[in-house]
Amino acid sequence: MGQVARDRAKREKSSGDPPKYSVADEESEWFQSFLLLLFQSLKRNPPLFLDTVKNFCDILIPLNQLGIYKSNLGVVGFGGLVSSVAGLITVVYPQLKLKAR
Repeated sequence: MGQVARDRAKREKSSGDPPKYSVADEESEWFQSFLLLLFQSLKRNPPLFLDTVKNFCDILIPLNQLGIYKSNLGVVGFGGLVSSVAGLITVVYPQLKLKAR
């Protein structure tokens, strides 16, 4: 994410146009920038994307059991299926396994 932010800052500096900000749009601008940065980072790093999807699907089951986020059994089952497939992909293609430093 840091690399994407640096690339974006370089592009803004090279354009020469002063940034145009509105006080009313500051919060939505920040959120949109965050989402854009997140999606670009996940797009550039497939192992991170795969691990993020797997972890998101894995958290559905405990949230449902604790009653924090109620969902039907189909959503929980589909989340488990997607998580299992993501785990199998990392076994079949070891280069997609997220490496910890």
